[in-house]
Amino acid sequence: MNKAVEELAAVENISVHGLGKLGSVVAGTLASRGFNVIGVDVSAISVEKVARREAPVLEPGLQELFDLSEGRIGATLDGREAVLASDASLLVVPTPSDGDGSYSLRFALNACSEIGRALREKDGYHLVVMKSTVLPGACEGELIPRLEQESGKRCGEDFGFVYNPEFIALGNVVRNLLYPDMVLVGASDEVAARLVEGIYERVLETEPPLEHMNIVNAELAKLAVNTYVTMKITYANSLARLCEKLPGGDVDVVTRALGRDTRIGAKYLKGGLGFGGPCFPRDNRALLFQARKLGAPFQLAEATDATNEDPARHVAHMACDAVGEGGRVAVLGLSYKPDTPVVERSQGVFVAKLLKQSGLEVTVYDPMALEGARAELGDGFKYAESSDAAIEGKDAVVLATPWPEFAKLGYQAEQVVFDCWGVLTREQAPGLVRLGVGPGR
Repeated sequence: MNKAVEELAAVENISVHGLGKLGSVVAGTLASRGFNVIGVDVSAISVEKVARREAPVLEPGLQELFDLSEGRIGATLDGREAVLASDASLLVVPTPSDGDGSYSLRFALNACSEIGRALREKDGYHLVVMKSTVLPGACEGELIPRLEQESGKRCGEDFGFVYNPEFIALGNVVRNLLYPDMVLVGASDEVAARLVEGIYERVLETEPPLEHMNIVNAELAKLAVNTYVTMKITYANSLARLCEKLPGGDVDVVTRALGRDTRIGAKYLKGGLGFGGPCFPRDNRALLFQARKLGAPFQLAEATDATNEDPARHVAHMACDAVGEGGRVAVLGLSYKPDTPVVERSQGVFVAKLLKQSGLEVTVYDPMALEGARAELGDGFKYAESSDAAIEGKDAVVLATPWPEFAKLGYQAEQVVFDCWGVLTREQAPGLVRLGVGPGR
C-alpha cells in the first residue's frame, strides 16, 4: 500500500472551508459521525455560532447534528490554522454566477491560496476536496495550479485533489447527505479517491454507487444532473399548459403514468411553476455558457432556460383577468420551495411582482421567507402575518409554493384560488383553478 495511504488510512481531522447552506451541514454531519471538524469562514458570526455548536443557517435537522457533535466541532477565521490541524480540507465556498452565465472562482481561488500557503508548512500527504459547483476544466485549469503555486508541492504526489460535489435540495440537505443516490468522485490520484471513499464509509446510512472518474468528467456530470432535472420540470410544465387546453386533460394523471416508466422516473415530473433557488437556474445557464464557449450547441438547455418563467407569467395573466383592474390578490408561498427561507429566483416572488406591475393590490405571505421576500420585493406590497390574514377579503389567491399549511385554510366561496401544485380540492376551495387541468375537469 502507498505510504501516504498508510499514513491517512483513517482520516480523523477535517477542515471545512465555508459554513454556508451546504458547508455548515457538511461540517455538522462529519462531526456527528465522529470526525474532528474545524470550520472556516469569513463571517465572524458564523464562526462564533459553530464554536458554540449553534447551527449558523436554518436547515431542518442541522441543530440536531450539532447537538451530537460535542467536543468534535469548532470554527475559526484563520484558514491556515485549520489546515495545519487537519488531514483533509473541504472547500464549500460560494461560486457565484457571473454576468455571462459562468461561475466566478474568486472565493475558491482565495481559499486555495490560503490552503496552499498552509500546505507549504506541512509534511506528509494532505487531501483537498472541492464540493462547490464549477465549470468543467476549472479544477485542473485554475484551482490545482493555485494550490501548487502557493504550496510549492505537486498534486497527486504531495497532496491529493478530489472534485466531489453533493446533490442536495435545501430543506432536505441532511437527508441528502446521509442517503445520496450516488457519490461522485473525480480524483487526481488513487490515494485521494481512497481517502474520500473512506470518509463516506463512515458517514452514509446506505451504500450508494460510488462513481469514480477523472476530474473533468465529474465537473460535467454535476452540471449534467442538475440541468437534466430542470428539463424534466420544464417538460412537465409544458404538458400542464397542453392539458389546460385539452377537454378532460389532467397533467397529474399524465405525469403519473410517465413516471411509472423506469426509463423516465417520477421525481421532479410534476406540472406547476418553474424551477428556482440558488442552483437550478444558474447551473442551466452555466451549461449553456460552456456549450457556447466550446461551439457545441445545446438547444435543450436553451429552451429550458427560455421557457422557465412562462408558467408564472401565465398564472399572473389569469389572475389579472379574474379580478379585473384594482383587484386584491394574495400570493401564498415566497420561498422557492417548502422548508427553506430562501427566495432566490423564487417563482412566488416573480408572480407577486408581475401582479403588482399590473396594478393589483398584492398581499404576500410565507411561513419562513417573509423577511427575505420583503428585502426582494420592497415597498408597495402588503405583508401578512399569517396565511389566514393573507387571504381574508381577497378576490383571488395564488398558491405559489406548496407549504402544507396552505391546504388547511378556509378559502371563501367567492375567491378564485389558483392552485399551482395540485394540493387543493374543489371542496377546500370552491373557486379552484388548477394549473394543468383542462375544461370539463
